[in-house]
Amino acid sequence: MKKFTRKFGIFLFVIISWVSVPQFVCAEIDLTLIKQTNLDVQPLDVATSTDGETIYVLARGEILVYSIDEDKVSNRIPIDKDFDKLTYAAKDNVLILTSSSSKTLKIIQVDFIYNITIDGLPFKGPSDAAVTIAVFDDYQ
Repeated sequence: MKKFTRKFGIFLFVIISWVSVPQFVCAEIDLTLIKQTNLDVQPLDVATSTDGETIYVLARGEILVYSIDEDKVSNRIPIDKDFDKLTYAAKDNVLILTSSSSKTLKIIQVDFIYNITIDGLPFKGPSDAAVTIAVFDDYQ
């Protein structure tokens, strides 16, 4: 009787566990190729900006900055050849590189620089002075 009670208890436990665990249904997946491009280097790792407009491709000795809008490599950042992993931290707007062989971590600040044409507009100070534009988009 003890064996029967034990087996029945185990059976009941399995049934209750099976019923109480949510059952996931696998839905059909549709994959669509959006874009494909050939690179002149072997990619080691890839990271993307939060807005999805820039892709950073880690290659041996450099980072390729690929612009989705322009559909081309817009910049190349030279780095040490030891780096083999890349990630993008959106909060701080930085690229984080790691090297497993040299046990190195490198953090690179990413700032986008835009040329704004001011030909014919009035200005005060040197015409070639650097300008920082602050954007306040909180409407306060």
